[in-house]
Amino acid sequence: MFLLMSSINLMIKDFVYIIEYNFIILNSVNFIYIILLDWMSTMFMSFVLFISSMVIYYSEEYMSGDLYKNRFILLVVMFVVSMMMMIISPNLVSILLGWDGLGLVSYCLVIYYQNIKSFNAGMLTALSNRVGDVALLMSIAWMLNYGSWNFMFYLEIMKNDSIMELISYLVVLAAMTKSAQIPFSSWLPAAMAAPTPVSSLVHSSTLVTAGVYLLIRFNFAFNTTLMNLLLFISSMTMFMSGLGANFEFDLKKIIALSTLSQLGLMMSILALGSYKLAFFHLLIHALFKALLFMCAGNIIHSLNSCQDIRYMGGLVTHLPLTCTYFNICNWSLCGIPFMSGFYSKDLIVESMSMNILNIYVYFIFYISIGLTAAYSFRLTYYTLTGDFNFISLNLLKESSKTMLKGMSGLIWIVILSGGVFNWLMFDSIIFICLPLYMKIMTLLMIFMGMLIGYEMSKFNLIYSLLSNNIYSLFFSSMWNMPYLSTLGVNYIPIKFGSIYLKSFDQGWLEYYGGQNISLSIKKLSIIQFLSMNHLKIYFMLLLIWMIFLLVQV
Repeated sequence: MFLLMSSINLMIKDFVYIIEYNFIILNSVNFIYIILLDWMSTMFMSFVLFISSMVIYYSEEYMSGDLYKNRFILLVVMFVVSMMMMIISPNLVSILLGWDGLGLVSYCLVIYYQNIKSFNAGMLTALSNRVGDVALLMSIAWMLNYGSWNFMFYLEIMKNDSIMELISYLVVLAAMTKSAQIPFSSWLPAAMAAPTPVSSLVHSSTLVTAGVYLLIRFNFAFNTTLMNLLLFISSMTMFMSGLGANFEFDLKKIIALSTLSQLGLMMSILALGSYKLAFFHLLIHALFKALLFMCAGNIIHSLNSCQDIRYMGGLVTHLPLTCTYFNICNWSLCGIPFMSGFYSKDLIVESMSMNILNIYVYFIFYISIGLTAAYSFRLTYYTLTGDFNFISLNLLKESSKTMLKGMSGLIWIVILSGGVFNWLMFDSIIFICLPLYMKIMTLLMIFMGMLIGYEMSKFNLIYSLLSNNIYSLFFSSMWNMPYLSTLGVNYIPIKFGSIYLKSFDQGWLEYYGGQNISLSIKKLSIIQFLSMNHLKIYFMLLLIWMIFLLVQV
């Protein structure tokens, strides 16, 4: 609350505080840690702290059966501290500290449940994010040309400089790995191996938006080519993940793919030049997506850790409050009018329609919105309505008071945030003038998407699905990306490694190297023959010695 009030204060006064903390002075070199407090960083921090407080309160009961609950909560706190460091830094080096902290803690949390699936997911997460960390390190090295790492001072003045151009390309690469854009998308659904509170806090509202936040900070330095490239990649991500979510049956993965879709939306509107809109959607999305994951966690918790939506159904009678919250968040995600998601999403799409763009961008935006509505409605159809498909031996009731309190803390702000922050953040009115059919196109696509989502997931009499065909394998595996980013990258090096090991390291190199040389020396050596402890050899040696002595005399 304090950070939110300070954010509003800074926004009204149009103030920015830059605090310099002097660590150490060596001769003429100053080591200064710089903190930037403007309305953006303080508002984002207030949201991160509010969501994490609710998630930690929620974890108290969700992780109650865990032996090392305190360690889990400390890991989450470490994550929040890293996030704070990243948000308040106008300096590339301190951003890298927070950035790497996020990556490391994220890895620790993904492998929290220790099984082979978690280890593979953790490795994929860590190695995908290393690419971005290396890009940030390289941008730090190139920043040396300017004499300081405080990028805030150089963004606009050095916009046409070739070095700044290179730095901005590297920063976009870093943001693409952290925000899981194509071709690094496969780690986000894999990271769902983490406990649900982690998915709620880390992989929906904070860690994945770090990349978007970095781009919001850097967006003044981007040239047109880079913006177009970013627009293409992010719109493809938005489309691909929306399509994939319609063929997925894992509850957490569906919500992860919807996160990916919304990240694509943020990135694409940022690439069109409206960084404030991207930030607005980032905040609103963080709230309802965190709550959506918490509802999913409650459902999974009640269903004895079952995540497959085909086993759910008719849950609205058993878990009414959870399903109410779940529905509100789903509507927000679709952009149903006057839900919080509508204020940001509709504004983004309408401001996109105001631009002079090609038909590809226009189509892919609207198709992605339709797909969002389709998978949301499909999720509602499978989980909340219809017949109850779980085993007869169940105990489905909302007895988890702590979890419900944590969720209820978020629901008020989820409902109110859209309108309130719309009034707060935009000091001037965004003028949008569109013909009627373009104005209602968003609504039209939402309702069409719902209809298609319902038709695609409807069961026939023989329980075969319309969506259950050969294409679904390709779409549900995100255009084969999980295979391409694992085996596609490391298959050839590992294959060559095995050939090298067999033919060289344990093959010819052994023959012409150490092993064979030692064998040859052993064969040639007389001493080896003598030290085999034969009695006759001792007597023989004694005889030779005696003869030698006699000859001497």
